[in-house]
Amino acid sequence: MMNTPREAETRIGPIGALLSRILFLGICLPGPILLTGALTLGPPLSPKDFWGLLAGDLLTTVAGVGFGVFGWRLVARSRRDARRLAAAGVPATAEILTVANHLGGEDPGLELRLRISGPGFATFEADTIRPDDPALRPGAALPAVVDPADRLFRVG
Repeated sequence: MMNTPREAETRIGPIGALLSRILFLGICLPGPILLTGALTLGPPLSPKDFWGLLAGDLLTTVAGVGFGVFGWRLVARSRRDARRLAAAGVPATAEILTVANHLGGEDPGLELRLRISGPGFATFEADTIRPDDPALRPGAALPAVVDPADRLFRVG
């Protein structure tokens, strides 16, 4: 059974990755800091205030750490995809089969159905979302890079 094709995550350079990781670390830290402060600092609180503060700090910790870890992993995946395509990627051609409007998210664009072919791997079809561009029409060819081992691809 062949692996399902997967488009590489958006390319993030080393400085962007560093800044993103610092940002996600900053998102992770406030909850644990507040929780530690609530448990160790200050005068004793009434039981009602203590449990309310504890619940709020736990919620902040879970949400912040969850979002921070998700973002950190997204940056790591982007960097890993870029390294894999640089090391093992082969040049390929992505022929546009169909074009449809894509209205999801804040940036509407075009949903493209592609047939990707090149040396060292079997031709496969995949979908991608691109910004609106009149040059993107059925039959047009786009440059691509594919890792033949698991059909990870990036369309140029």
